[in-house]
This record gives sequence, structure tokens and C-alpha cells, in this order.
Amino acid sequence: MILTVTLNTALDITYKVDALRPHTSHRVTEVTERPGGKGLNVARVLAALGHEVTVTGFAGGATGRVLQDGLLGVEGIADALVPVTGTTRRTVAVVDASTGDTTQLNEPGPLVSPAEWAAFQEAYAHLLGSAEAVALCGSLPPGVPVGAYATLVRAARAASVPVLLDTSGEPLRRGIAARPDIVKPNADELAELTGSHEPAQAMRDARRRGAHAVVASLGARGLRALTPDGAWQAPAPARLTGNPTGAGDSAVAGLLSGCVEHLPWPQRLARAVALSAATVGAPVAGEFDAATYERLLSEVTVTDQAGAA
Repeated sequence: MILTVTLNTALDITYKVDALRPHTSHRVTEVTERPGGKGLNVARVLAALGHEVTVTGFAGGATGRVLQDGLLGVEGIADALVPVTGTTRRTVAVVDASTGDTTQLNEPGPLVSPAEWAAFQEAYAHLLGSAEAVALCGSLPPGVPVGAYATLVRAARAASVPVLLDTSGEPLRRGIAARPDIVKPNADELAELTGSHEPAQAMRDARRRGAHAVVASLGARGLRALTPDGAWQAPAPARLTGNPTGAGDSAVAGLLSGCVEHLPWPQRLARAVALSAATVGAPVAGEFDAATYERLLSEVTVTDQAGAA
């Protein structure tokens, strides 16, 4: 099975309005509510691709119960979330139907006690025993040490489990020093980490800091990868209208599924780009439009960037 870690899970609420205008009231035309947080979005995409997935992280309070109820019966996903006293956060996405743009509001998450963090680490170590790969995703809730991902990366490496890290800021800086197999920053996160806005240079620096492979999301320029096996560029297809929330999580699912299937890097990148784009055409994060994915998978062209690496 593949293990996804979402320390700051969320109940994702998506509102659709005809047009979003500041300082006015809006009539919501459509509402969806489902378990969320980056790792849970990754898990749903992996399950849709046919992989068995276990999700872990924290869940607490009434919102946490709703989140876990939403996982019941989802084929391919097992719930191994660790209980906390605090209440799981909510995130609200407002989709403007007139433009396709999305406005995102994210709560901070519950305060996690030292005892709860220790209980999680014990559960995580047990889960690693049956994991083919692990994804560490998203922000940290209050109370969790800023070096938490470094601790979890080291545990995965000690268990010989490939680990992908998808976070930002200081948790990324500390986590990358623990030598994860893959990091997947976006352009802003990569620049913040390295101080360079030139992708090739920034990716080289990220590898020197500890990452075995760096896959950078570069917006309209798609994905760029620098790995021990080479360097590649996978451009994004023409812009699709819809909800981009969760597109990066779908890219993570593409990379991680390609890892456990032992696909060569160009095929992993093509899958990640096609899934990311197909997610924009789906109504909520953690889903993708299957027809769009199949069409784009054959259209994505991955080019060798060895000379630029």
C-alpha cells in the first residue's frame, strides 16, 4: 500500500457562485463538502488510479468526525488517522463561475499536544512496515514541531520506504536536509527555499540541500524535474477552465504512483502533468476528469533537459 500523511487535515467546503464580487452578498449555486488536506487529495487520486492507500495524520472534534465519516466506504482508502482533542480545521473554496477562478480560505488547524505528536509518530512507524512509498503533504498544525517532516523523512528512510515531501517554508527547509527521495515545490516555494528565481539553478541548489530528486511545478510551464537519472521538462497543456484546487496534489499522486510502478521519469512526469490538468476540469480537489486525463496523457511531450541541468 501507499501511505499518505496529512498532519493538518481539513473538511473541504466548496461554494460555487455565478460571480464573486467583494463587499456584496452572494447566492451560492452549488455546495460540496468532503475530507480534505493535501495528503487526502493525493490518496483519492491514487485510489482512482487503482492503488491501495492508507491515510494518516490527525482528526479531532465534530469536524474531524465528519471528515472520517466521509472516508467510510471510499474504495481503496483505509483510515488510520490519529485522534486529537482539538477540532479539525475547515477550508472554504469559492469558485467564480464567470471566470473559473477560485478564492481559498484556510483555517489554521487544531493545537496538537506533545503526547498526541508522540502517539502519531508511533502509529506512523508501524504503518511504514507495510508501505511501498509515503507522501508527506501540506502545512503543520499548531503544536507540531517545525522539524516534524525531517523526523518523518528520516523514519521512512530508516525503513527503506521511498518518501516524497510536499510542503513549504521552514518545514520544507528542514525536511529537505533529511534527504527525501522526491520534493515537489512550486515556483514560489522553490525560490523561497533557495533564494533563486531561475528554476534550473534553484533545482540544483535544492538537490545540494539534500533532495535526491526535485520536481518543480512551474505554472503554465508545467513540471520540471532534476533527478539522479537526468533532467526533463513536461510542459502544461493549454489552460483549462475550472477549479485548480488540488491540481498539485494530483501531480503528487502521479509521481508517487509512477514511483511504486517503477516507471521511468518521463512517464512519471507525463502522468503527473495530465492528472494535474485533468483535476482542473473536476468540481473538487481529489478528483480528476478521467476522459481529459486519458486524452492529455498521450499529448504531453516530455523533453530531455540534460544540457540545461
